[in-house]
Amino acid sequence: MESVGHPTPYAERVLDLVERIPRGMVMSYGDIAEYLGEGGPRQVGRVMSTWGGGVPWWRVVHADGTPAPGHEARCLTRWREEETPLRGERADMRAARWDGLPEITA
Repeated sequence: MESVGHPTPYAERVLDLVERIPRGMVMSYGDIAEYLGEGGPRQVGRVMSTWGGGVPWWRVVHADGTPAPGHEARCLTRWREEETPLRGERADMRAARWDGLPEITA
C-alpha cells in the first residue's frame, strides 16, 4: 500500500498537469490519463482524492463536466470566479476543455 504522505511518481505527474490547467479551463479525469499516456480515470481520481488539495482540483471534472461529488458548491464558486464556461451547474466541456497545449498569446 502506498504512503499517503508521499505522492508516487505517477501522482506527481498528475498533479503537475493539474497545476498547468489554465484558469477558466478544465480537464476530465480521462483527459488527464490520456494526456499522460498512463493510468485511467479512476487512477487520476484516486490521486486527486489523496493528494489533490494543493492544486486547482476544481479544474478536474467528470467527462460530462460535473464536479467531484460533495464539491459541487465549491466548484461552482471557483468556476464563476475564473469565468469557466458553464452549462447550468457543470463545466461546458466543448468550450472549457483544455487540450494540454500551451496557450498562444499574441
